[in-house]
Amino acid sequence: MQKPWRIGVDIGGTFTDFVLLDTRDGRLFNGKVLTTPHAPEQAVLAGITQLLARHDVAPDAVQHVIHGTTLVANALIERRGVPTGFLTTDGFRDIPEIGTELRHDTYDLFMRRPEPLVPRRLRLGVPERLGADGTVLLPLDEAAARAAIRALRDAGAQALAICLLHAFRNPVHERRLAVLAREEAPGLTLCLSSDLVPEIGEYERGTTTICNAYVQPVFERYLARLGDGLRGAGVTGPLFLMLSDGGTVQEGVAARHPIRLVQSGPAGGVQAARVIGAAAGASDILCFDMGGTTAKAALIDAGQPQRSLDFEVSRVDRFRKGSGFPLKVPVIEMIEIGAGGGSIARVDRLGLIRVGPDSASSDPGPACYGLGGTLPTVTDADLLLGYLAPDSFLGGDMVLDVAAAERAILEHVGKPLGLTALDAAWAIHETVNQAMAQAAGIHALEKARRIEAYTMVPIGGAGPVHACAIARKLGLPRLVSPPGAGVASAFGFLAAPISFALLRAMVAPLASLDLDALHAMLAAMEAEGRAMVAEAGVAQPLIRRYAALRYAGQGYQVEAEIPEGAQADRAAIRAAFEAEYLRLYGRIEASLPVELVGWRVIVAGPTPELELAGARAGGVARKGTRQAWFGSGFLEATTWNRGALRPGDILAGPALVEERESTLVLPPGATATCDVALNLVVTFS
Repeated sequence: MQKPWRIGVDIGGTFTDFVLLDTRDGRLFNGKVLTTPHAPEQAVLAGITQLLARHDVAPDAVQHVIHGTTLVANALIERRGVPTGFLTTDGFRDIPEIGTELRHDTYDLFMRRPEPLVPRRLRLGVPERLGADGTVLLPLDEAAARAAIRALRDAGAQALAICLLHAFRNPVHERRLAVLAREEAPGLTLCLSSDLVPEIGEYERGTTTICNAYVQPVFERYLARLGDGLRGAGVTGPLFLMLSDGGTVQEGVAARHPIRLVQSGPAGGVQAARVIGAAAGASDILCFDMGGTTAKAALIDAGQPQRSLDFEVSRVDRFRKGSGFPLKVPVIEMIEIGAGGGSIARVDRLGLIRVGPDSASSDPGPACYGLGGTLPTVTDADLLLGYLAPDSFLGGDMVLDVAAAERAILEHVGKPLGLTALDAAWAIHETVNQAMAQAAGIHALEKARRIEAYTMVPIGGAGPVHACAIARKLGLPRLVSPPGAGVASAFGFLAAPISFALLRAMVAPLASLDLDALHAMLAAMEAEGRAMVAEAGVAQPLIRRYAALRYAGQGYQVEAEIPEGAQADRAAIRAAFEAEYLRLYGRIEASLPVELVGWRVIVAGPTPELELAGARAGGVARKGTRQAWFGSGFLEATTWNRGALRPGDILAGPALVEERESTLVLPPGATATCDVALNLVVTFS
């Protein structure tokens, strides 16, 4: 008999979120605890234990746990990985520092770049050389290679990233180096670019391999502690991890590819927004995810999130593309558009309010948490404006200190600008809203989309607080606010299929493409993918194939899905490419030859079918009233118990709809209708 319970867990910068699903009737139960940054598994284990005890669920009745985490991204940003060595072709040791020589700020004479994760003394070249077609031009000098490996071992390297020129075409030298490394330094963690990211572009391939090697030992130790803790608590079902492209994999696969988890939490949020939007009859969705540390936006077209094979991490300039480490990993495409609830507000040297990028996190937290924080944050401003109830935050588990929030805002923002604490709080709130609305609008324009055509789904603990104000600034017709928005990413993990994407470079003119070689490569990729998902119990996976193509002479490629059976038809491949090219750019170049760059094969299990049936708290829906600030002063806002609302209930603003993990702020002129899935569908007059 299958175990009836599933658990989703998302570790954020401030809170760790939990969703418990009863697969028999679709009921959802939520939980949230403060993140324990120095030992993230402690919050995970404590939260699961509390959630199971609260709902009288036996640990051995849990089918599995699906987990997403910021651990990988944070380890890269905060430089908390292990000392890592880098082996490459002789003469190319400085690729991680030289990069592509592009400048993310052309006119800044003092422009900074991220310091390489591997210092120059741990970057060594070995004599060998492959041609661009993968032929061996210079055999590997094994004596020199052994000496280099020993030198890195003796210098303290704990992990080794191997990235040779053109190894994506022929991995023979990389694999031989791995054999030598196991002989000379058996304790080293090894990452090969030809295994991890066999893609064109030595810089991006190198940084991806380095980042993976840098965090892999940290991630493996974390998984071991978490697994031991779960088994100690009686949860014996398997552990799955959420990937950045919206799929999930068994923990063993994740341990080998931790860099694939760099965006796992936000990816879960987008999956949740997809399900929530579909339940409300919306297929074109703007996912607005505002948590404790950051706010992100993603576009979902016709029920499918936009995806990319490029991502940046550890940016020197948080909002500037090109200022971080480029990663060649499949991700759901989203942009960071602003601050989170814990982001710190200050007055800059020009007398302007700036919010973030630094966050109070969970330790010491916003001033109102009473945990030692003294700097003003977005949460402090929202509390002072009356949007948050000080005595029912997290269902009453945490009492917020209004006086501490007022002191922090007045001291650090109000006095420098000659404002009262309330005016300063409103200025912080509006600054954040305007910045996020502008960034989301620009993102849609860059994707050739009209933002007004989308329905917003706000998630994250702070998302519903700011959603209506941002939707109005963007001119959106409506938004759909789900129950449990504060733990939506954890819910999204439960809605994601078992899935893994495999990448292979294959650079060749389409007209002279070796179809036999292509067939053999795709068959090998599919077999590898089938084996990976079979570890998670998927016997009959679905397979989708995508080709990256470009017109000859172009420097960037367009990815197009190739229908089943069309991968052996050059004309069909070109037609798929040009259809996507036309959609993106409004024209095609019919006279130009087309060049193939690479392939992506996704091997996936079925998408879980979820019924949105949150557990209702019962009781009286209308709680009372509270003074809340709406622009020019305080208004009497009706407060509602979100868990007691029923389908068909209609709420008019100003109103505050409260649940344990978040609060929906309805301004004057907004109307919310509770639908059959208990979403609040908000429209504006």
